[in-house]
Amino acid sequence: MGPLGRTLRYLGLSGSPDSDRFGEHPASRHDSRRESNGAVLGARLSFRGEVSGEGDFHIAGKFEGDVNVTGRVLVSEGAEVDANINAQAIVIGGTVRGNLSASTRVEILPTGVLTGTLKTGSFTAADGASVKGEVWVERSTTRPGGGDRTS
Repeated sequence: MGPLGRTLRYLGLSGSPDSDRFGEHPASRHDSRRESNGAVLGARLSFRGEVSGEGDFHIAGKFEGDVNVTGRVLVSEGAEVDANINAQAIVIGGTVRGNLSASTRVEILPTGVLTGTLKTGSFTAADGASVKGEVWVERSTTRPGGGDRTS
């Protein structure tokens, strides 16, 4: 399995039905909010406009506009995106130009190219990735449970 496949499986966007998503208890996979919520823009499609709502968005073609989703955004290798993206997590394997904001993490794969501003809680760029612009990594000062971090 290549880096894109591993990342997709990690993000819960592909993999076997028995694979664990983000360390969730297996029973939680049947929560209707987590199953198949999202959309895919195919490799031979192009779209101009705004995508918003709950779920994940996978871009394999050309997209221009704004993306504001509660889930994850995956930009596949070969995809071309000119957009402002706001999501929980963003994985870039194609070319993205715009302002990105991810509440948890952004990952640039070896084939990924990002030109723009990025704000996130965690950032990784693989060898071969290209990043041009500002990168702001801001960790949360409180845990999701409400307590302050002590590290």
